[in-house]
Amino acid sequence: MKTYIVGNWKMNFTVGESSIYLHKLLKLIHFYRGIEVVVAPSTIALQTLSLQLNRQSNRKKVKLAAQNLYYRDYGAYTGEVSVSQLTGIVDYAIIGHSERRYIFGETDKEISKKVAAAIRGNITPILCVGETANERDFGETEEVLKDQLLSGLRDVSLEDIKKVIIAYEPVWAISSVKGARLASPDDVARSIEIIHEQLKALYKKDENPVLYGGSVNPSNAGAYLTIPGVNGLLMGGSSLIADQFNAIIDLAKRVQN
Repeated sequence: MKTYIVGNWKMNFTVGESSIYLHKLLKLIHFYRGIEVVVAPSTIALQTLSLQLNRQSNRKKVKLAAQNLYYRDYGAYTGEVSVSQLTGIVDYAIIGHSERRYIFGETDKEISKKVAAAIRGNITPILCVGETANERDFGETEEVLKDQLLSGLRDVSLEDIKKVIIAYEPVWAISSVKGARLASPDDVARSIEIIHEQLKALYKKDENPVLYGGSVNPSNAGAYLTIPGVNGLLMGGSSLIADQFNAIIDLAKRVQN
């Protein structure tokens, strides 16, 4: 199974800055067989970066992801971007990120529709799940993860489940969240185990890549990548610094070997 290193740039970089960053990143990183490097710039930069990757024939080194999408293909939905508009530009889409859930109020129903829409458009959904600090403190982690997986995947068939990536992002460990605290490998290991158990319970098989995200940096990435059942990393801040992102990619290859 591949190891996925995914950088979520969130609302950072202008289009010009995104292009310059990608140019620097492409000069730094090596193409490693078995390592899938993905970056998710803001929507307005996707087209420019897609053309840049095509022009430089670097699609093997870096793939693009959308940070969000809408589940309708077209219509009067001001400000939204559909799967059909993203087809041919991105290979992946981050769906159900905690910031979408808790800042923008995305519901489980909307998230499930987005996952299904991505699959319909041949875009690989990266479904994010994770509990808040309060949910963790009250011992609700397992219940929350199972509920988010059940609802997020409810429109995904037995045949299509293999097209989905799961990302475990405990909200309490994301560096941009006030009062964030670092998740220990033991904390992460149990949650990853719950996710794999739920996937097997729902689909009678457990073949999906599961990523970890939450204050990942070059110092702790190795510990997270060696957790059983972790197939890669989803990161925010470290993906904005080319040297750090490249260091994590190199580390992923060493761990894989």
